[in-house]
Amino acid sequence: MPSVVDQQRLEQITEDLVQLYEVHGPPVPIESMLQRPPHEMWEELDINNLSGSFISIGDRYAPRMSLARLFARQIASSEWGSKQALSSLVHDEEAIHAFARMLVMPASLIRSLSEGARTPEYISAHFEVPADDALLRLQELGLLKQDR
Repeated sequence: MPSVVDQQRLEQITEDLVQLYEVHGPPVPIESMLQRPPHEMWEELDINNLSGSFISIGDRYAPRMSLARLFARQIASSEWGSKQALSSLVHDEEAIHAFARMLVMPASLIRSLSEGARTPEYISAHFEVPADDALLRLQELGLLKQDR
């Protein structure tokens, strides 16, 4: 997990990307965001050319998280990411995983849900992410109900 300062900065960068990509609700369109970067942030990426070996398939939504991690790495290693001081993330797997969770489950979209909908099961289905990642994201945001 990134430090609190880094986490706050990554959360803000995620919100900037949500606005830039005009994401209005879940599920976040990670695949098209990765393929069609706005304002020439990086070269278009044809995900059809990717090897299937990097994709985790343990859960029906695991491939989306694999794409989210690829997206996080792409952002961090791009010139735009360098300008945002994200280059160090590329070699920090834990930070990449945390950033990927932010990208696929932005804080603003999670917080817009009713309190009753802030469960790993609901978020998993609504955001199309594995329940384990939804649980981690709720914990990161301090939104996990204590009666679980």
